[in-house]
Amino acid sequence: MTLFSNHAFPRHSHDHLGIGVMTSGAQRSWSIIGQVESESGDVIMVNPGEMHDGMPVDGVARGWRILYLDPVLVAREIAEETTDAELVVRPVARDPQLARDIVQLFAALERPAEDRLAAEESLLRCLMRVLQRHGVHGARAAGASPPVIKAVRRLDAAPEVPTSLAELAALAGVSRFQLLRGFAREIGTTPHAYLVQHRVRLARRLLAAGRSPADAALRAGFADQSHMTRAFVRQFGITPGRYRAAIA
Repeated sequence: MTLFSNHAFPRHSHDHLGIGVMTSGAQRSWSIIGQVESESGDVIMVNPGEMHDGMPVDGVARGWRILYLDPVLVAREIAEETTDAELVVRPVARDPQLARDIVQLFAALERPAEDRLAAEESLLRCLMRVLQRHGVHGARAAGASPPVIKAVRRLDAAPEVPTSLAELAALAGVSRFQLLRGFAREIGTTPHAYLVQHRVRLARRLLAAGRSPADAALRAGFADQSHMTRAFVRQFGITPGRYRAAIA
């Protein structure tokens, strides 16, 4: 993905491992290690499922290019290089060599299919440098508590199905106040914001599959298309219609 915008992204997460480079401006974001800033030339990374946000420094538009990788495939590729169960990366790295490698990777991916060998080599070179220099050991929390895990699993399983804090608390076996406090502390956002984020991601998949914005909104659990549009723009910085047209 290539982006240039002054849009402020709310806290959200991705299903994939993201590795990219800032191309212009500067950004401030919340991450697993606290507040961080990145500027042009810095490497930016995000872990699967990691809550983070992003806002331009001083409101000035910033730009980046980032590649999202299936974490299962990444784990398979690096299995012989590490004993860790998963690769956990730092949100920002000032590593000129890795930044150059990422730029070369994008260039290789944009060339014709006969350059597949070059693309594969560039990708593995980036992964190896990240693994050797920018992995984080013990940075993740030990794990969410059982009540929060139960609530998260319910929201993950069926984000399109309406629910309530009372229902989630009953499922988790705690009070609404306990669930709300625990969820915000351990996940980094509220149950409602987490649910909306998953509905938006479901809507994006439906749009990519060819569904109309109105149909995608209904199937993703939004009250109507306008509700989906507002949430979609807030999370991705573009409208559902523009996204659908871009991937058509």
